Amino acid sequence: MQSTHDFMLRRRTGLTVLSALAASAALPVQAESTAGATVRVAAASDLQFALTALAAQFERETGIRSVLTFGSSGNLTRQLEQGLPMDLFLSADESLIHRLHQGGWARDAGVVYARGRLAWVVQRASASMPSAQLAGLEVSLGASGKLAIANPDHAPYGRAARAALQTAGLWQPLQSRLVLGENVSQATQFVSTGSAQAGLVALSLAVSPAVAASTRHIAVNEALHPPIIQRMALHRAAPASAQQLYAFLQTSAAKKVFAGHGLG
Repeated sequence: MQSTHDFMLRRRTGLTVLSALAASAALPVQAESTAGATVRVAAASDLQFALTALAAQFERETGIRSVLTFGSSGNLTRQLEQGLPMDLFLSADESLIHRLHQGGWARDAGVVYARGRLAWVVQRASASMPSAQLAGLEVSLGASGKLAIANPDHAPYGRAARAALQTAGLWQPLQSRLVLGENVSQATQFVSTGSAQAGLVALSLAVSPAVAASTRHIAVNEALHPPIIQRMALHRAAPASAQQLYAFLQTSAAKKVFAGHGLG
């Protein structure tokens, strides 16, 4: 016959085990360590300065390094579809993210991370006074001046520039004066180095100290072109480190950095 002492001992032992289990269940689950990992990121050229700053901040906070590849969103999309190994893609054209999702590259339709702005940029020594409505643009180029834009065939900012010029009635008159950059970063370089007298490029590049040192700019009226909605998405097999960066880029702190670089 079981003694009262044995029963109470087993009861106390059982309670101790239950208490231990309850305590362990209350502890936070430790995520797999990602410190020291690397995230492969493809990004639109207009993010050259903003994303570089954000990636550096992310690495300081997490120990995760980001390897950034910049280019025109259209070209990057085609390369991703052809097998370019990337974990995260930040496009300047949200329709390309939807295309990648439908094609199976992206795990979902992603999220909007910024709204781009177009800027009219001129060399700092130019006598031109840029206008948000593009008034006087043709005259400001003089007899032989060139206007730099990104290639509209694959660069979202190039399409926005073309649309703005069409709205202003300048697309046809300026056909022979255009210098096309492979992406908006190259188009900006054409102006800052003097290869073109003016450009319609990304505001996010125009406001950077490296570009502003040799140029002046004004944001183009958004009514002149369709909105530049920028969206990002993860590869369907993106690792935990990429998911961390993806989440970080959606924080209020990251949004402030984007805004500070001319990306609303």
